[in-house]
Amino acid sequence: MNSPVVVIGAGLAGLTVALKLAHDRDVVVLAKRARTDSATAWAQGGIVGVLDIADSVDQHVDDTLKAGAGLVDPEIARWISEKSKSAVQWLVEVGVPFSPDPEGPLGLHLTREGGHSVRRIAHAADATGKAIHEAMLARCQSHPRIKIHEHWIALDLVTNRQCKTGSVDRCHGVYVLDIDRQRVESIAASAVVLACGGVGKVYRYTSNPDTSTGDGIAMAWRAGCRVGNMEFIQFHPTCLYHPQDRTFLITEALRGEGAQLKIPGAPPGQARLMRDHDARGELAPRDIVARAIDFEMKKHGIDFVHLDATHLGEEFLRSHFPTVYNRCKVLGIDIAREPIPVVPAAHYTCGGVVTDRYGQTDLRGLYAVGETAYTGLHGANRLASNSLLECVVIGTSAAEQILCAPHLETVAIPAWDDSQVENADERVVIAHNWDELRLLMWNYVGIVRTTRRLERALHRIELLKSEVQEYYSNFRVTSDLLELRNLLVCAELIVQSALERKESRGLHFSRDYPQTWPRSQPTILSPLRAVTRSE
Repeated sequence: MNSPVVVIGAGLAGLTVALKLAHDRDVVVLAKRARTDSATAWAQGGIVGVLDIADSVDQHVDDTLKAGAGLVDPEIARWISEKSKSAVQWLVEVGVPFSPDPEGPLGLHLTREGGHSVRRIAHAADATGKAIHEAMLARCQSHPRIKIHEHWIALDLVTNRQCKTGSVDRCHGVYVLDIDRQRVESIAASAVVLACGGVGKVYRYTSNPDTSTGDGIAMAWRAGCRVGNMEFIQFHPTCLYHPQDRTFLITEALRGEGAQLKIPGAPPGQARLMRDHDARGELAPRDIVARAIDFEMKKHGIDFVHLDATHLGEEFLRSHFPTVYNRCKVLGIDIAREPIPVVPAAHYTCGGVVTDRYGQTDLRGLYAVGETAYTGLHGANRLASNSLLECVVIGTSAAEQILCAPHLETVAIPAWDDSQVENADERVVIAHNWDELRLLMWNYVGIVRTTRRLERALHRIELLKSEVQEYYSNFRVTSDLLELRNLLVCAELIVQSALERKESRGLHFSRDYPQTWPRSQPTILSPLRAVTRSE
């Protein structure tokens, strides 16, 4: 009997793989929180679809290449763009309630976001991710061959090192902590798919949910896989700045419809923030807008800037942006009558585990999809709403690859041995180290960087890694400990990648190397040796 395919992560990428496999394979999906908790559900904007006759694959690819600042793989960009129409059509078939337009392509309303030359974003009002995730979950939960485990967090991948078998290294399964029972399980798998999301929680301010702790990237690195472009962390320009909410995203589509960034207290003729930074104004790519906001905040000594949508009118705002309108209203901000205070925040991991277009990593039997992966699509800066598209396209191709792969013999996975470790109440230590790491990354490895700050950050990260590894080696594992361990690995990869890049490009801006070279290559890091406690 064949082992199931294990999908680690219950967002759009992971659920796409599960649904595409389930007609032929048993699939186990692991969600480390509730199954409804994922970055997908937080996405507001939408998904790219080259649908309109006024649009073309060439235009979409050109916009992607421009946003990616010279590091996008053009073949991958074209391949994914060509599949965008079928991806949107498939989501419609799954039951995603996109905002309709009887006169629009496929009967859908399309909006526009920063970096896009035309309207090509299919959306469900301003809560597209939530609508997509709910529809996908409903399909997966009703499928007899898909089993979803909640509150199960992966510790590490099981390879030949643990199984002591085989001449060609491959992934045989995964060690998983059942959080509710506080017991580590060993799961054999015919294939493992990393769909764990990004690493936004490594920063103090982020638009990401608590699940974004870089688990897939860290596990793949420890298993010997390469990672790419980890220096390119996208900071979304407009997250809400409010004492009661510092993670709520103000969708880019609001700027796409005409909302304006302004400097608080500036004279009316000088208030427009973007006028001196880019001819595209509020529709410039995210890296440019985020740096402009950061520059003006430091120049004027202010903690936030304003996003003014009052001229769009209450009726328009309530109908097109109900999520933003209602959340701000609850917090005492009437966006139809007053501007929204916003700041940049860590939003998307453009780098990740190196894969091909089928999600295949360097390790046989191991795949990575979604924000966990580096396919070459996003380059030095992700074009808005390309992320959900990548989840569906690469998720589909990964499933097809797994179905076509020859069945490999299942090997016995050694049980997790924690007989030599002790129980410990490390919550205070973990909380302290987590806070220190996130503040360190925000101050030293943020929107604008210097070599000295990066070197200082790396030194402190190495000390924190040693401290956490001591806990990991001597005490029973907990979810908090596992997440901090993974964040530290990812933080080190971000800093090492940033130190490797001797220029400023896209999302990586260095005061020591402000120039952009005519040609550049992705930053690919390769582990010399990956060691886990279970060896």
